[in-house]
Amino acid sequence: MNREYAEPLDMASIARTALMSPGHFQRSFRAAYGETPYSYLMTRRIERAKALLRRGDLSVTEVCMAVGCTSLGSFSSRFTELVGETPSAYRARSHEAGAVIPSCVARTFTRPNRAGPPLRP
Repeated sequence: MNREYAEPLDMASIARTALMSPGHFQRSFRAAYGETPYSYLMTRRIERAKALLRRGDLSVTEVCMAVGCTSLGSFSSRFTELVGETPSAYRARSHEAGAVIPSCVARTFTRPNRAGPPLRP
């Protein structure tokens, strides 16, 4: 899911690859990661979207499609829920302070946080 985040989620084929039934796969995934496979995938998509929005060369709609979302409304709602601001507001905000931080460290601090208030760089 991390590598193929822009592809549609096909629970049956993922479960088949893991040699499990779809129901058992979802329960096992939730036990291991603390969220459903769909929630995990959307978190990864939002994480990638934040990186694209920080670049500033793509519109919010282009970013939405680039990360595999098909509905701009659903993408914006989930982004706002996880990040604490709209994609447009996030894109418009200055991200220069984080530009000197190595990307591996920046990912840690910009990762969408389901457990509490959003982290900001």
